[in-house]
Amino acid sequence: MTAIQLKRLLIHRITEIDDISFLNDIKAILDSKAQSQVLHLTPEQRMEINESKKDVEKGLFIEQSELDKEVEKWLRAK
Repeated sequence: MTAIQLKRLLIHRITEIDDISFLNDIKAILDSKAQSQVLHLTPEQRMEINESKKDVEKGLFIEQSELDKEVEKWLRAK
């Protein structure tokens, strides 16, 4: 199937949909594809990311697998 054929098929299928929620979801998908991939962060978000990087450099983090073990242990104790 060519890109043009696929577009026509999708257009036809979309015109048959009356579910507003579903149509909004399709629109969100299309909007996300159309937007640039560059994230625009607030100064606060940038500061938080920089602080997190510093924490990682200092070793102030826990591996996901270790955290999972701690949560399992905590759940079993209840």
